[in-house]
Amino acid sequence: MCQSHTNTIPAPWLFIFNERTELWFASICGLALALGFSLSFLATIPFLLILAFYLLAYLFGGFFTLFDAWESLKAGKFDIDFLMLFAAVGAGILGEWAEGALLLFLFSLGHGLEHYAMEKAQKSIEDLAKLSPQTAILAKNQQEIAVEKLQLWDQILVKPNTMIPADGLVVKGHSSVNQAAITGESIPVDKAPWRGTLSQLPSLDKLSPTHRVFAGTFNGKATLEVLVQRKAQDSTLAKLIQLVREAENQKSPTQQLTDRIEKYYVPAILGLVLLLNFAFLVLDEPFRDSFYRAMAVLVAASPCALALSTPSAVLSGIGRAARAGVLIKGGRPLEELGNVSVLAMDKTGTLTEGKPKLNDIIVLEGTKEELLQIALTVERFSDHPLADAVVKGAQDLLPPAENLGVESLESITGRGVRAIVQQQEVWIGNRELFEAHLSTALPDSLLSALRTCEAKGNTSIIVRQGERYLGILGLMDLPRPAAKEALKQLSQLGIMEVIMLTGDNQQVANATAQKIGLDTVKGNLLPQDKVEAIQAIKAERACVAMIGDGVNDAPAMASSNVSIAMGAAGSDVALETADIALMSDNLLKLPFAIGLSRMSKKIIRQNLIISLGMIAILVPMTLLEVLSMGPAVLLHEGSTLLVVLNALRLLSY
Repeated sequence: MCQSHTNTIPAPWLFIFNERTELWFASICGLALALGFSLSFLATIPFLLILAFYLLAYLFGGFFTLFDAWESLKAGKFDIDFLMLFAAVGAGILGEWAEGALLLFLFSLGHGLEHYAMEKAQKSIEDLAKLSPQTAILAKNQQEIAVEKLQLWDQILVKPNTMIPADGLVVKGHSSVNQAAITGESIPVDKAPWRGTLSQLPSLDKLSPTHRVFAGTFNGKATLEVLVQRKAQDSTLAKLIQLVREAENQKSPTQQLTDRIEKYYVPAILGLVLLLNFAFLVLDEPFRDSFYRAMAVLVAASPCALALSTPSAVLSGIGRAARAGVLIKGGRPLEELGNVSVLAMDKTGTLTEGKPKLNDIIVLEGTKEELLQIALTVERFSDHPLADAVVKGAQDLLPPAENLGVESLESITGRGVRAIVQQQEVWIGNRELFEAHLSTALPDSLLSALRTCEAKGNTSIIVRQGERYLGILGLMDLPRPAAKEALKQLSQLGIMEVIMLTGDNQQVANATAQKIGLDTVKGNLLPQDKVEAIQAIKAERACVAMIGDGVNDAPAMASSNVSIAMGAAGSDVALETADIALMSDNLLKLPFAIGLSRMSKKIIRQNLIISLGMIAILVPMTLLEVLSMGPAVLLHEGSTLLVVLNALRLLSY
């Protein structure tokens, strides 16, 4: 594969070089070639002047090629640049200066355009590094400091329509933030202050998206104050840039194969060319003809297009994915994802939102409003994990009203709460709470309603005031709104089966699956059970991907062919453990990533056919002297440029 010229040019010369320098040099080479060739038709022009133009073409056309070939020779390798340079020198020795100059012109032009195009693909990745501002404003004194000097718990001011300089927690202000650079979300996300105490503050990746912000995202039209939760070098953006750069250097299986082929292929071609130089001993022809044929075969057999066919597609694919908020860690997962035929998915936080919501209300005595008001009054003081869902659900359904007085609140761990409201004893909790603390048996009507509620996959909470059972509240972790559409798109892509693997009970898992149209569900699974399920799928089918949160599902993800982390923005563990990370919680990024992978594989195959096909055609045609060196150069370099341009189609996927 071609290397960066900035690594091969001596330091004193670097100041005059940029990404377009090789194109300028190729243009000068072409102009000198055209002048020399035109003057060769004029009998009055001395040959030395014509030769001077050809030598000028050699100088500018072979400049970068010479440096690259020298670096390879120092490393003990013969690469494509050496082959092209050798062929051009051979043409000059034969006096075929025009053909040698044409070879160097097209080779340098092809490589100049190739490097320019490849840098365009790479630019979509490197642009990430330019997202984060260099300074931040401290809220306490309005002092502007370098982002590298920000410390944890510093409070910074983010002005309207500016970039957010650090990962952190919104503590003041309401605004909308464009997070497309990190998560790929097309719609800005509303942000609001965190109202809890710092002692209650969870880790950044466990915070609600409403309260957390990321470095490199764009604030809307209102001022925010943000409490810094990560230093600049530890931000999600910094980790994303680091991982994407590492991914650029990880070769795909196809690229590893072509590299191995090239390792033996180039010396073999040199050996063949050496033998062809002695064809005059067998054929009735002068050495000059044998040498010319050998140079033509050398050009035809050089694997330029083959060397670029895979890395150009991989780089373009990774760059396109990064722009959409999908981190693909190298060529292997990019190719492997395209082979996936079965998807295993966690339920909580992947297919569902990961937060229970009020999903069902069954009134047994009194009114719906009375049931919700009593539940809201008591649960707002409870620290039970389901209490927030009850409070939010009730607030959404009830008009604003004066709070009822609550006395003697008592939390009963794992079961519910007891309190006094309007001088009546209130019990709110699961079935075990009432069976353990009340002497009377639960009425049949209540038990029947419980069975109905739980059959829908709900977690049931019973509400009793005094001697009356007011009713049952059903809570459920609801499917993501995009889950059904994502499954439909996965089916259209040819995914044979999507399987839910969850630790939740089978009844709850079945209810979730029914809502989104998923057929295969395995519930009540411990982490080791998920691993066994993945291994069983792999034994039956070719390729399986596991998608989860990157933490709880880590063993199963590690056992799959491709591991995918859901909602990885802000999560160090998810970013570091998964092969592919969907930065946002948008499940529709999954079919996008699989479609991009399959398109990448298709383009890699096309490029291999083009590159190998051109070699298979050109080598025999130059051997049989159907083609001379000039047309061989045109076709050879044309195929090289074609595979790069074909790969760049991925940037617009």
